[in-house]
Amino acid sequence: MAIELQTPLCRALGIEHPIFSVGFGHAAGPELAATVSNAGGCGVLGGAGMPPQEIRARIRRTRELTDRPFGINVIIAAVELGLAEFAELAEARIAAAIEEQAPLVVLFWGDPSPYVSEAHRRGTLVAIQVGSLKEAERAAEAGVDVIIAQGYEAGGHVRATTSLWTNLPAIVDAVAPVPVLASGGIGDGRGLAAALALGAQGVSLGTRFVASDEAFVADEYKRRVVEATADDTVYGYLFDVGFPEAPHRMLRNRIVAEWESAGRPPPGEREDEGGVIGREHRPWLDDPVEIPRYSSMMATPDFEGDLELAPLWAGESCSVVNDIRPAGDIVRDLARDAAALLAATSSGSRS
Repeated sequence: MAIELQTPLCRALGIEHPIFSVGFGHAAGPELAATVSNAGGCGVLGGAGMPPQEIRARIRRTRELTDRPFGINVIIAAVELGLAEFAELAEARIAAAIEEQAPLVVLFWGDPSPYVSEAHRRGTLVAIQVGSLKEAERAAEAGVDVIIAQGYEAGGHVRATTSLWTNLPAIVDAVAPVPVLASGGIGDGRGLAAALALGAQGVSLGTRFVASDEAFVADEYKRRVVEATADDTVYGYLFDVGFPEAPHRMLRNRIVAEWESAGRPPPGEREDEGGVIGREHRPWLDDPVEIPRYSSMMATPDFEGDLELAPLWAGESCSVVNDIRPAGDIVRDLARDAAALLAATSSGSRS
């Protein structure tokens, strides 16, 4: 028996598979987003940390690589944290994405309500990643088109304090008919099938796509994701330069292990604060930038420094991420495996 994975959100967006990649900073570039979209999913560009003109350039480049829907992620935490200079830049990034009429803008860590009306006026859909039932309900009231329910298992910055499998069904029920995506701890077809069974209309995956050919991520970082299990991830507050007061999950490397051994000291009491761990070239800048110790950055191939001192963001799904593959193959295999599992489950329930 064939199982149709297309959900109402798939049909609304015009995509084949309910699989979204995560926009993890400038490491999630046009090549990754377009490949995911061309394979039938919805690729999402990273928009964090870059000027509005780079946002525009990346959207235009993605359109050259695909005629399928895609999104762009913008973190709006600076608004919530009251960091005026950074808040203004975040709003400029969102304005650029909307003016370029990106099909989907994915927001994170803040209130989406100031952006919904203008996005809709320009034909752009708005998604927001949330970590709790209360946050999801506020987002639905703001009129967003998609809610991404995050779980504590997620990699990178983690809004949630409870498991995805607790958050997801509660959020699905509370915000219906707004479609919900599941995010955190999912890296294979079994996770996709489980999320759909709990009412999600798709999944949003980061760690699985870090270990893809198209991710602009250091090769050693990709290898470490593949070799790691959930026990190798650490949740806490360490890499907070540039993104304070935001817990996160990362792989244990030397700097993380030393922080743990020291009793997880808070900011102001950690070793060599204010030091520099390397440099990185960023495409929109003429000269490389120095990377401070404890910086909230993404380890790209352009990072010139020791990966033992850099954040290696990864969720607990690294336990089921066992290879580095083309992103298109990842999308197709996830969809195939989830469909097969759901078909077997459906057949077994009738026998």
